[in-house]
Amino acid sequence: MRSSFLSRFRLPRPALALASLALLAGCASDPDLVQRADALVAPAGLQREEVRGGPFVLTAYVHARPKAPLLRVYLEGDGRAWITRNQVSPDPTPHTAMGLRLAASDGGDVVYLARPCQFTPMARNPICQPEYWAGLRYSPLVVSAMDEALSRYVARLQPARLELVGFSGGGAIAVLLAARRKDVSAIRTVAGNLDHVAVNQWHKVSQMPGSLNPIDVAAQVERIPQLHVSGAEDTVIPTAITHSFVDQVGRCAGLVTVQGMAHQSDWDRLWPKLLAVPLPCTAKQP
Repeated sequence: MRSSFLSRFRLPRPALALASLALLAGCASDPDLVQRADALVAPAGLQREEVRGGPFVLTAYVHARPKAPLLRVYLEGDGRAWITRNQVSPDPTPHTAMGLRLAASDGGDVVYLARPCQFTPMARNPICQPEYWAGLRYSPLVVSAMDEALSRYVARLQPARLELVGFSGGGAIAVLLAARRKDVSAIRTVAGNLDHVAVNQWHKVSQMPGSLNPIDVAAQVERIPQLHVSGAEDTVIPTAITHSFVDQVGRCAGLVTVQGMAHQSDWDRLWPKLLAVPLPCTAKQP
């Protein structure tokens, strides 16, 4: 959650360059994590694909019919962005991949989009640098890349309705995408980072001025039905921050606080029941 990872180290210039090269050399997605993800979603019928989004090649998992009445697109969280409080990860691929687990628990027509540089081999993504999963994780470039990938699937599948679902930092991406699109019928987030300025203040870490902030576009999504789920035991993104976003959006945003759940709890176990919770501002539910 820091905007710069090298600025904290007082290294001589040659050493700084070597440190950067060493870090980038390690930026290759772990094939074991990809295989684990494949095995995780195989029972649900999701198939791994690659999709172009801006300068990135993104990893996707898809189980969806053309022209389905409802398509849910799941957006992964920030993944393993940091190894320690002061050390950025060489590979942001998530170890738990809760966004993918939620998609596999859906049971409907779904597309899952990993974030830039997650899962996709570095040979396919030479643009990947740690800044894209650190201070620029919600930057205009990243959001535009996700938007392009989303548009490719919408054009291909032509669903009647489109919902966006985001876990953790994927919740930020969901809101930022919905703010720029005209075809999003609903937003759902789980432990979503809906105000990264407040979250970083809470953790007493550096801000991310290069990233867009979901709460700044609350007025642009105020008419979209949305449900934001928070764990009562979540100390990563406290419920109070989610509550503030919901208040900012207004009547079409709802908050569900789940007792006994923390940020990394097994949300996929509860997901079918949480999907059944009615959305605000809608007369009908799928």
